[in-house]
Amino acid sequence: MSRSTTLSEGEIFEILANGRRRETLRHLTETRDGAVTLRSLAIAIATAESGQSPPPPPVRESVWSSLHQTHLPKLDELGIVRYDSDSGTVTMCDSAPEIDTHMEVFVWNGLSWSELYLALGIGSLLAVLAVLLEAPFVGSADPILGVSISLAMFAVAAAAQLWPNRLDMLRMLRRS
Repeated sequence: MSRSTTLSEGEIFEILANGRRRETLRHLTETRDGAVTLRSLAIAIATAESGQSPPPPPVRESVWSSLHQTHLPKLDELGIVRYDSDSGTVTMCDSAPEIDTHMEVFVWNGLSWSELYLALGIGSLLAVLAVLLEAPFVGSADPILGVSISLAMFAVAAAAQLWPNRLDMLRMLRRS
């Protein structure tokens, strides 16, 4: 029994407050067709939690049980996944991109987008200050060049972050 209304920010944060729900969504997002079996999902999450492959049976059973009884029914009720408990399949729903924006992690080295932007901002500020203060190696550079390069890096980062969301948004608009 799933719904099609937009999730409130509180509901999204409640969903993401639980590690197993976050891992479920991450695993489904990384799966090409967005569909997995409960068994394979439980094994993947238990492996991540235990750090052992294959995961110990008690961990795998604990994950399977909590997914089956609590997390997947909740995600299904909210319209984020489609969980068929009879066949044991879990499929990502169209409303999942709504949650993706709150889960976004820049893949390289596990940085969040906000950490990347902070690093770009601080690096850009230091580079421009180095040019203005005529620091060795960069003192002869034009400050406009430093600012232009900094802005270009921000633009590339923003495009990399927003491009996948734009495609998801276009798909959602076409269905409306």
